[in-house]
Amino acid sequence: MSKVENKIKAIVLVHGFWADGSCYREIIPTLLAEGYEVVAVQNPLTSLVDDIAATKRALDRIEGNCLLVGHSWGGFVITEIGNDERVLGLVYLAALVPDTGESMMDLMSKYGAPSPHFQEQNGFVWISRKGVEEVLVHDLSEVDQALLYAAQTPPSVSLMAAKASSAAWKQKASWYVLAAEDKAVPPNLQHELSQRMGAETTVVKSSHFPMISYPQDVLNVIRKAATNC
Repeated sequence: MSKVENKIKAIVLVHGFWADGSCYREIIPTLLAEGYEVVAVQNPLTSLVDDIAATKRALDRIEGNCLLVGHSWGGFVITEIGNDERVLGLVYLAALVPDTGESMMDLMSKYGAPSPHFQEQNGFVWISRKGVEEVLVHDLSEVDQALLYAAQTPPSVSLMAAKASSAAWKQKASWYVLAAEDKAVPPNLQHELSQRMGAETTVVKSSHFPMISYPQDVLNVIRKAATNC
């Protein structure tokens, strides 16, 4: 696929809780080889305002129009900043997608209590080694699980209650990759959110990180979004 054929010249990748930009390592080389400019945001996960600012800095680095890709909490972030005129489409990966005035707590509360594998310390939430395996990435290798645990970026507790001030999916084309074996963001919630925004939805039998366990499926969705915005 040639980038010349698309209005989309750049892909901006936004990560979620306990991860960093390297969680997109399985898809970045292919996107680069296909001619896209790719920027993986490094969210501080300290506040919604800080994460939006980090993504804004990434947008300011690119040239031309872009596609925003958000995983998990990253879906919350791209929903906020996606109204930027440079953003032509939104791709959500096992993501939280709020409407205006909704928080992560609002979205998750009806699907049960937080996992006992989450540990709060100094205002941030860490996940245990067992939690990485059981909640996040049961379908990845022990090496990948160990890397995710060791390099985790813990989110601020404040993110749970932060409320969205806008919902870009109401104005922008959207796609959703639903992780059917996800134990972090319940698949039923993912289905509800993707249906609510009318996103074109692709289901994969993945845990919470489909871009690692099902990179080709995720790449196919990104390609489709980039050619149809």
